[in-house]
Amino acid sequence: MAAKLMRAVRYSGYGGGAAGLEHAEVPVPAPAKDEVLLKLEAASLNPVDWKIQKGMLRPLFPRKFPHIPVTDVAGEVVEVGSVVKDFKAGDKVVSVLSHFSGGGLAEFAVAKENLTVSRPAEVSAAEGAGLPIAGLTAHQALTQVVGINLDGSGPEKNILITAASGGVGHYAVQLAKLGNTHVTATCGARNIDLVKSLGADEVLDYKTPDGAALKSPSGRTFDAVIHCATGIPWSTFEPNLSTNGKVIDITPNASAMVTFALKKLTFSKKQLVPLLLSPKKENLECLVGLVKEGKLKTVIDSKHPLSKAEDAWAKSIDGHATGKIIVEP
Repeated sequence: MAAKLMRAVRYSGYGGGAAGLEHAEVPVPAPAKDEVLLKLEAASLNPVDWKIQKGMLRPLFPRKFPHIPVTDVAGEVVEVGSVVKDFKAGDKVVSVLSHFSGGGLAEFAVAKENLTVSRPAEVSAAEGAGLPIAGLTAHQALTQVVGINLDGSGPEKNILITAASGGVGHYAVQLAKLGNTHVTATCGARNIDLVKSLGADEVLDYKTPDGAALKSPSGRTFDAVIHCATGIPWSTFEPNLSTNGKVIDITPNASAMVTFALKKLTFSKKQLVPLLLSPKKENLECLVGLVKEGKLKTVIDSKHPLSKAEDAWAKSIDGHATGKIIVEP
């Protein structure tokens, strides 16, 4: 019997950007014993997707070429592996796939049961697909590193969120406000009203002198910075931090790692903390639950059909998306 084919978008080597993507017909993958096969309804892009294509994470990712990128997906279970217990055909789910194997820019994908969660009717496929990498990064930074309780308990903390209208940033603002926090945020001028609507207490245009200097309009120092922008040196953060302030860098580069090491070596109370996401099923369930309850929303920048995935890719590389870029098969 001939294998069933599906449409997919992939690339065959490093580099090339949006022009390096190719449309192909490939066999529908078969789920391993601990996997589910999903008919995809939405996928969302993250900057790491095109950074992998650029070769920034070689030799780790991708595992092999040609590679179907994208990890954040929502869809319907059509088949389950032999040891899968929690799902059956017809279930609506949100999953995070592995960066090694990817698979999100396609009509079907296989996902591990332990990184797949149920998606209630109140959560659309696009809203759900936006959550995994960006939402989990914001959740991990705030709850594990900063120690914020999402039930609003605990002492008040002053938080700064840079690039607050982006994928991670827009979730971070909303999640931080579920805790006992005062949130200062930076973004571009066109997104100030949006970021205020997400709950930020103070919003700065990053191009103004105060925005560039990360100065709180009410004169606060920050207990933690969720740093979602790039290119801001430690010297800009340092004077704005409280005595034990932390900068949590979600895209740590080599110089961030050096700063991290130096602060540790000199026993500085002010710390730079590189964040490496470790996706957990219970955290994804928490996020989906918050969307269902109306306490968290996915801001959708744009939606693109799979046949125009290169437009979504180019938009992500451009770096000015507001919220999440969605691709729909």
